[in-house]
Amino acid sequence: MNKLTQELNTIDEIDAELLEKIADMLDKPAGAINIRKNGGCAARVSTEHIKIDSRTDGHEGIDIRILPGTKNETCHIPVVMTRNITDAVYNDFYIGEDCDVTIIAGCGIHNSGCGTSQHDGIHTFHIGKNSRVHYVEKHYGEGDGNGTNIMNPQTIVYLAEGSSIHMDTAQIGGIDSTKRYTRFECSDGAEAVVTERLLTHGTQSAHSDMDLVLNGVDSKGRVISRSVAKENSVQVFHPNVIGNNACFGHVQCDSIIMDQGRVESIPAVTANNTDAQLIHEAAIGKIAGDQLLKLMTLGLTEEEAEDRILKGFLA
Repeated sequence: MNKLTQELNTIDEIDAELLEKIADMLDKPAGAINIRKNGGCAARVSTEHIKIDSRTDGHEGIDIRILPGTKNETCHIPVVMTRNITDAVYNDFYIGEDCDVTIIAGCGIHNSGCGTSQHDGIHTFHIGKNSRVHYVEKHYGEGDGNGTNIMNPQTIVYLAEGSSIHMDTAQIGGIDSTKRYTRFECSDGAEAVVTERLLTHGTQSAHSDMDLVLNGVDSKGRVISRSVAKENSVQVFHPNVIGNNACFGHVQCDSIIMDQGRVESIPAVTANNTDAQLIHEAAIGKIAGDQLLKLMTLGLTEEEAEDRILKGFLA
């Protein structure tokens, strides 16, 4: 039996395997925890500095309150689904001033039927003055191929003066359709950095819209997007950096296209202030033949070499 199933009797072996993939949970982690399973709460632990409570406004979801001055603490809030349901959840994060915390989210779907499993996660962050947040979110689906896995995440982040967030989001396979929307609102001296990694295959589709709004003096933002579209999958990226003050923003989108895949990359910058410095760049191409040849001369098959290159690109 998996160690996590021993410690949390509401978690079975399938759940534990999903939690390992999306949140690196091999056992019960230290810190605050909220595990959502099939539309309900499977486990919840608050700590002295991180409080997790059910919402009271009629929406499904939780309120996470992190007390001012909280340092070097972690909060896990993953979601697992093993039934054909549509689950919409609203999670609000209230991070006090002078914090330094890591929040690990993510959703894993195990769909062994022929129906649809859909998770819509709506997350809103309110990050206090001079606080630092590292937010990690992985999406993953699996099954026998007869069902449909859908994920539609929405993340809105409000950054107070001098605060920062590093958002690391990845879709690591098995999601048939995703529509993402992400928005950052940066005050004076605030910084938002988002790294997005995405793999699609078969007939999967992924659409990602992102607005990085730099309202404050000396606010900063950076978007790094890396994706691979295989077989007949389709991807559309539309990141937009909006400079409303003396600020700096940079968008970088790199994609590898394979087979009959299609990628549409539309980075945009909008300057509403003469002191806004905004840069965007995008590149789409196939795997370089010399890279494949080099690895194949070291003894790898073409398929193994291709896999090695893709893993390195999305790392």
